[in-house]
Amino acid sequence: MLNVPSQSFPAASSQQRVAPAGQSGRNKVALKPGHSLMDWIRVAKSGRDLTGLRGRLIDVTEEELQKHNTRDDCWTCIRGMVYNVSPYMDFHPGGEEELMKAAGKDGTDLFDQVHRWVNYESMLKECMVGRMAVKASTALKAHSVIKDSITHLNGLAPPPPPTSMLPPAFLTPPSPSSSLQPSAAPPPTQPKDARPRYDWFQTDVTVNIVVYTKRKLPSSGCTIVDLQDGVLRVEVLLGKMSYILRQFHTACAVGKIQVSMRKAAKGKWEELGEPLEFHDSLFRKKDRAIFYRECILVSKTAVTHDTWVFRLQLPLGTLMHVPVGKHIYLKSLIQDSEVVKPYTPVEETLVPATLDSTQGTAATDIFLMIKVYPDGVLTPHLNNLNIGDHLSVSSPDGPFSLRLLREVTHLYLLAAGTGFTPMARVIRLALQDLGSLRKTKLMFFNRQERDILWHSELDGLAAEDERFQVEYILSEPCDGWTGRKGRVEASMLTDFLVRPEGSKVFVCVCGPSAFAELTVGLVRQHCFSEEEIHVFQG
Repeated sequence: MLNVPSQSFPAASSQQRVAPAGQSGRNKVALKPGHSLMDWIRVAKSGRDLTGLRGRLIDVTEEELQKHNTRDDCWTCIRGMVYNVSPYMDFHPGGEEELMKAAGKDGTDLFDQVHRWVNYESMLKECMVGRMAVKASTALKAHSVIKDSITHLNGLAPPPPPTSMLPPAFLTPPSPSSSLQPSAAPPPTQPKDARPRYDWFQTDVTVNIVVYTKRKLPSSGCTIVDLQDGVLRVEVLLGKMSYILRQFHTACAVGKIQVSMRKAAKGKWEELGEPLEFHDSLFRKKDRAIFYRECILVSKTAVTHDTWVFRLQLPLGTLMHVPVGKHIYLKSLIQDSEVVKPYTPVEETLVPATLDSTQGTAATDIFLMIKVYPDGVLTPHLNNLNIGDHLSVSSPDGPFSLRLLREVTHLYLLAAGTGFTPMARVIRLALQDLGSLRKTKLMFFNRQERDILWHSELDGLAAEDERFQVEYILSEPCDGWTGRKGRVEASMLTDFLVRPEGSKVFVCVCGPSAFAELTVGLVRQHCFSEEEIHVFQG
């Protein structure tokens, strides 16, 4: 299906969704001078009263929240906490219209549709009004959820964390001695017999944890293991669900995952360890908290005049392979504020040295192709990192699935600028592992020839593999450019998007929001259905 936010948010006519032709797409709307993210950070640290409450925190009823619904008096609730976002209006990259959609009500779902990964707690901490005051009936339901959640050691799946106006305080389970009586348990997320389970066994020198997922698994990228400060965390990605153990060997056909660890000293263990919060839990992936680990910058290689490949080394104790089409988040502390941005990993090279597929190999390094914007917030910080510095890296995220490419014969890729990054691994996968593939075509849009990422590698691949074809489109070419010029338009796609008889076609799009929005519309005009189009967001 077409992977774009719902039409309700952002609005179809919003500046966040549609930008004038030629706009770069980095800022969703044109912000006034002095209203960048760095300017907002300075405002937040200025000591100004941004809530109008002179430093007090209050309990906000639903009725009170509804009263604050104007541009100059705009409160909204995100995950149980209430913020006065009026001071932030002129600093919001998505514009005033999008913030006003959540005025006087719970904005959690709207927030999650567009940028769940943004650390709003840090960005809006000086705007916090207080927490939602929960009615008695709601509180009783919340206590019931908590009571249910502590039964997971008996084999029941806890419900996903609440994402509505319920305050975070209700996420803390009571002690086992609590006299609280549970109400009727909520319906399980999946049928009971479909829920994963785990077991463990040991020898004198190893401890082995086995997860039985009860479904077939992809050959790589479904399991993430982190061993940090004596705490083991295992996450298994199961489509839209996520199974977590907290206290690598994969058998794809039977859905079995085995994690083996060597003991520091020989001997028998009486137990595996003490279960921690959310141990043995099955969540919807969109509801689980984003987990980070500290990686080390080991190298930085120039690709163009303003783009580099950053090589990040995973910490000892972490095993993580980012599946094709997924992205990760980088998090850094800049001027005492957390800044988070998504990036899609690439491989070290476009084409491997050998033809053997590396899909089943666990990665110890992550390669990120990042364009450095002089006026950006995060990328100048990344560019100034020294080899050996640390950077927080999340687990993989994103809705793309390799099932979308099953039996595809003709794959069409439309990319602008660094929107090429998810395409790089898709190209490599398609040519190596898709037996049904007859043709992969990339139309790559850039401003100037010097902006083309992996230019020589793409040309070399096209010369070596007749199934791959690339065409470059420049909006600001030099006088000597002999290729096509301009911006994406319907006439360009007429010869590009062909549908041979008996073929199965698929289109991937990635680039600035204005480019993606326009391109998807043009692809639809060529009679491609939503099920035949995927837009990469990361």
